[in-house]
Amino acid sequence: MLVIKWFAIVLIVLVVGAIAAGQSGLLQGTAPTDLGVHQGKLKGLSATNNSVSSQAGLYPDHPQRQYSTIDPLALRGDGHATIAKIKAIVEGMEGAKLITSTPDYLYAQYTTPLMKFVDDVEFWFDPATNVIQVRSASRIGKGDRGLNRKRVEAVRAALAARP
Repeated sequence: MLVIKWFAIVLIVLVVGAIAAGQSGLLQGTAPTDLGVHQGKLKGLSATNNSVSSQAGLYPDHPQRQYSTIDPLALRGDGHATIAKIKAIVEGMEGAKLITSTPDYLYAQYTTPLMKFVDDVEFWFDPATNVIQVRSASRIGKGDRGLNRKRVEAVRAALAARP
């Protein structure tokens, strides 16, 4: 019985410590400096299961290609109109902060409420393929429990519902 009590105390201390670390900003990670469009590509794939990219197929030998693959977003109007619609969607999402907005590119940061983890999300109108390329990645950790994929799919669903 004493072992169970000690285990419970240690577990509580660890949970409280993790929450305190998150709330103080220690789990935000560092903002990437290499985002944006470079030679027709968004940033490449993460080394772990914590990102999705509509351009994953450009990295056929990458160990996370299969996990990271997600479809690009279809246009709703022309490219610039679609980016404007995505911007309005992102601005209405919980935890989202728009960092960069141009007629053909958006960069937003999403912060989780409790632990304050930050994910970086990019949307780019790719005129060569006539779609919106997307990349969403967690800054830290080896996994994201599918959150980046769910976020992109939520944007996709909201975009499809817009006139």
